[in-house]
Amino acid sequence: MATKLYIPAPRRGFVARPRLREKLRLGAASGLTLLSAPAGFGKTALLADWLGETAGQDRLVAWLSLDPADGEPASFWSGIITSLQSVVPGIGSTALELIGSSPLATELVLTTLVNDLAAVPGDVWLVLDDYHTVDSHAVGAGMAYFVEHLPPQVHVVVSTRADPDLPLSRWRVRGELVEIRAADLRFTPAETAAYLNDVAGLGLAEDQVSTLDQRTEGWIAALQLAALSLQDRKDAAAFIARFAGDDRYIVDYLVEEVLEHQPDRVRNFLFHTAVLEGLTGPLCDAVTGRDDGSAMLLALERANLFVVPLDDKREWYRYHHLFADVLRGRLLSEDPARIPLLHQRASHWYESRGHLEDAVRHALAGQDFDRAAHLAELAVPMLRRSRQDAVLHGWLKELPDAAIRRSPLLSVFYGGMLMVSGDLAGVEQRLDDADRALADPQRPPAGRDPAGMDSADRDPADRDSAGMGGAEIQELQMLPATIAMYRASLAQARGDVAGTSAHARRALDLAGPDHHFARGAAAAFLGLAAWANGDVREALDTFTQAVSSLRAAGNLLDELSSTVILADMWLAAGRPAEARRMCQNALQQAEARGDSMLRASAELHVALSEICRQAGDLTGAKRHLEVASAFVSQGPMTESRYRWFVAGALVAQDEGQPDRALGYLDQAEELFRPGFFPEVRPVPAIKARVWTREGNLAEAARWARRAGIAVTDRADYMQEYNHLTLVRLLLAEHRAHPDTGAAADAVDLLDRLLAGATGSGRAGSVVEIRMLQALVHDVLGQRRQALEALGSAFAGSPEPEEYVRLFLDEGPAMTGLLREAMRAAPEAATNDGGAAAQAQRLLTLAAPQQPQPARPDGPPPSDVDPLSERELQVLRLLDSELSGPEIARALFISHNTLRTHTKHIFTKLGVTSRRAAVSRARGRGLI
Repeated sequence: MATKLYIPAPRRGFVARPRLREKLRLGAASGLTLLSAPAGFGKTALLADWLGETAGQDRLVAWLSLDPADGEPASFWSGIITSLQSVVPGIGSTALELIGSSPLATELVLTTLVNDLAAVPGDVWLVLDDYHTVDSHAVGAGMAYFVEHLPPQVHVVVSTRADPDLPLSRWRVRGELVEIRAADLRFTPAETAAYLNDVAGLGLAEDQVSTLDQRTEGWIAALQLAALSLQDRKDAAAFIARFAGDDRYIVDYLVEEVLEHQPDRVRNFLFHTAVLEGLTGPLCDAVTGRDDGSAMLLALERANLFVVPLDDKREWYRYHHLFADVLRGRLLSEDPARIPLLHQRASHWYESRGHLEDAVRHALAGQDFDRAAHLAELAVPMLRRSRQDAVLHGWLKELPDAAIRRSPLLSVFYGGMLMVSGDLAGVEQRLDDADRALADPQRPPAGRDPAGMDSADRDPADRDSAGMGGAEIQELQMLPATIAMYRASLAQARGDVAGTSAHARRALDLAGPDHHFARGAAAAFLGLAAWANGDVREALDTFTQAVSSLRAAGNLLDELSSTVILADMWLAAGRPAEARRMCQNALQQAEARGDSMLRASAELHVALSEICRQAGDLTGAKRHLEVASAFVSQGPMTESRYRWFVAGALVAQDEGQPDRALGYLDQAEELFRPGFFPEVRPVPAIKARVWTREGNLAEAARWARRAGIAVTDRADYMQEYNHLTLVRLLLAEHRAHPDTGAAADAVDLLDRLLAGATGSGRAGSVVEIRMLQALVHDVLGQRRQALEALGSAFAGSPEPEEYVRLFLDEGPAMTGLLREAMRAAPEAATNDGGAAAQAQRLLTLAAPQQPQPARPDGPPPSDVDPLSERELQVLRLLDSELSGPEIARALFISHNTLRTHTKHIFTKLGVTSRRAAVSRARGRGLI
């Protein structure tokens, strides 16, 4: 159905209501004007009359009549932008493109739209009629943000039957809300008289007008019905005398009076088309079996029989909501057996026009569940392309279980829905259903509906559906491989590495040579299985091939998102710089594609945040998280949301906010769903590390007992993070109670973990294990072994400069060991003094930054170009006995790069020598 964008024409002879026009005029000084009243109180008519009366003024008015089909945030905001474009061509084009990405980044869409609106000269009014049909928390959250950020010349008018889910109280207190409610909209006695006698031309006596006014309480719809019933009546007084009762009985009585005065053909048309939310001539003909739909709708409009036009071409209408409710009630009581047939006819009509969503909705309402399932199958390719998972999930919830089980396609996607919710047992059952349905010889071939009609044999107008049938065939051809991939994911979620590999290999065998996406997904699961097994070399080789297949399939979104997983594998391999390079390159590609790659961009920003944080760049880590926050706060339950909260927790911990960190981890734990990726870093273990660092050893010990982690466990990569967390707990317990000898229990465990990591190419694990070995030896008084282990930790990765937080998070025990490493460099350092240089680098980064107070011997800090984080690091090393080449080696930069940094420092501090720079920096509190 066409989007409803036109401004309704003022109704002929509508009663002038200056008191309400004045209230509407006050909306020019506020962001939101709210018309909230039950059905039949003339909200739409008032707005149309007011806008018609003030036409020609210097303002632009966009009108959008809403219905339940606009209830999804993407549909809702698309409609708003389209309506605005009808008066401001081109506005919101970028925001409209953003809506096409999945999941919807609402705040980014609205920020873009608001910025466009701010550039529009003159007043812009956006009218949202029938807002109650779309009111939901998701829509309301976006509306609240939109209204809060409106430019001063933009005003929103909302017409609704019930108060919307918006912060009305806050806006009311601020004076930013104009309200018109039922008490305002009710006709006054004077307005009732004007309507009945001047508009309807009834010529009623004053007491008769007063009686109707009192008994309707100014309710406009009831007065309209009364006026229709009084037309050409000779016994008006008797009718008015009998006019009594509460609203429900009054409406029932008046509708009976109105309907009884209509010819049978009109009455039957009203009843039979009452099942439709939108009315157009050809659709009415299909449902009623007649050929006068368009003429009848025009006649109903002329007769004021409660039809509301939805476009300026008079092609689409709807019944007045109150009138439609009564018509449906009468149809249900008088001819209930006909209702399913009417819905089924509507479903066929919508399918023939390619409107599959409406076709499914009517098939469900008509209880034609096999047909609804078939139509849902046809819609799957379209819904997958547009990432409208919520629509498909809604249908699956309405379909009987038996209908889903008969469809292999729907069974698989129902399993996917259960996978997201964490119901792993349900997933397996649905995949079994899909296998059985595929093997059922009685199932209609792809492209045929349950009646056996081929897509190509339908009405010529059914060309779109025929195309959908072709897409369904392709989906079915890939379905065996898809089922195998879901089974691989299910095995992955259960920690069954062998099962993951077996199902992934089966998917690879089933996928055709040109099915690059299926082959890429299968190779990805093989890579994930190797990763879960701890074989990082095999994981990197296989997963790299998977990403190449995704690239060949043209699936850039999944290719870029998979880069995050590939980066995780490089981190396990001890190559943080390579992981950073890959993520930065992928981020450049994502940003070059614009808003269609928002999801991938967010995931890459989160990954880069953790890499920056590990390298000691807290500012960069926070910047990446902030960029990603707009997406993940609105997105669905995805890996990026879960990881954002984990990354945020680590940053909060670095900033000395453990309670905030634990709060973030609680949210991450709630969002995490086992399934697609190995759980190599369990959230409960991250929480245990926070507790241990904060001295809450009792809580950390409870975690170890709940997780069943012990020093005697087999060294297994999937448990490695838990085991290394346990070692930290044992170290803390030893420091608190040295007589227990807790740290000694960790020695053998670390030796076994080191052997496994070394043999599998996990250099990242080697660095961490060696570092913990150094701490264990140190706490046991074995200083020589501690320094040797520390040197091995620095030498464990070809990129040691990328590891900062890993060491500094261990606190005073590590800084003390680092100082000892510098003092003992001739005896204990390895690789030509590499341990001493690394220790110097980490101690420099660990030094707290001092505030920069204004001093009388120099200009205030605000007048000085601030030093970058790297320049501050260089400056601190300038205040040491290290030579220039030694400083360069300590920072892992070239001597020429050091000279460039030094030149910038001299320029910013206004000095010409190293000694003067140190003196000036001390005077300003920089060192």
